[in-house]
Amino acid sequence: MIKNTELMQLLELVRNKKPLIHHITNYVTVNDCANITLAIGASPIMADAIEEAGDIAAISSALVLNIGTLNPRTIESMIEAGKSANKNGVPVVFDPVGAGASKLRNDATTRILNEIKISALRGNISEIRYISGLASNTKGVDASVDDMSDDANTIASDLSLKLRCVVAITGAVDTISDGSHTVSVRNGHPMMSSITGTGCMCSSLVGSFCGAAPESIFNGVIAAIICMGIAGEIAFEKAGLVGNGSFHMALLDAISKIDANTISGRAKVDEA
Repeated sequence: MIKNTELMQLLELVRNKKPLIHHITNYVTVNDCANITLAIGASPIMADAIEEAGDIAAISSALVLNIGTLNPRTIESMIEAGKSANKNGVPVVFDPVGAGASKLRNDATTRILNEIKISALRGNISEIRYISGLASNTKGVDASVDDMSDDANTIASDLSLKLRCVVAITGAVDTISDGSHTVSVRNGHPMMSSITGTGCMCSSLVGSFCGAAPESIFNGVIAAIICMGIAGEIAFEKAGLVGNGSFHMALLDAISKIDANTISGRAKVDEA
């Protein structure tokens, strides 16, 4: 199981290396994704034109693909960028927003998984169940209560082995697996589901950690999800009673100020 010292070392790596994180993401949360990437210490670039997608992916430290607001143009850009990332040894993080909700999303998800070797997959339980070929009751881009179950560990582990990547199912309790090891992270706050983009921002953090330490994808995903959860707790303590807008800003503030002592004192991670 990952140790607090390893988490702290990964955070230090992100802030020392300032990895360039290429995003092809959705226009609802693109600004949030850019800002949280900056807040953790990495550098974002949001480039979705097919004319440059491959070039930008080739010079980046990680690529984050997010299908939150799909269209045919950006699907082709994602494929171009993903293939370039694979060719150049750049980790690819895939956020299958709303997978299971429409034919366009489903077809795009299938194509990305078939044509690109991804390093990490992060989604909610409904999205991950759909990709696993299990029955799911997707609620647009949100997880369905009907899909909540006690078998997240098995689902994550099995899908990790199938796709040969790290799989993270985020929710009230986060589950991360590389097929051999599975951990649960119990950080976070329910108010995180009251603002848009927390999942997308979490994927940006995953990209930031994986870009800083591509040889440690599993630990990088765990570190990113722990940081996101801790930031949610701190944001609620600072501004949760003020309202959603203040909570949103406090979340970014918390990521920008997170440090080794905060991680050491707050991380709640257990091996399954």
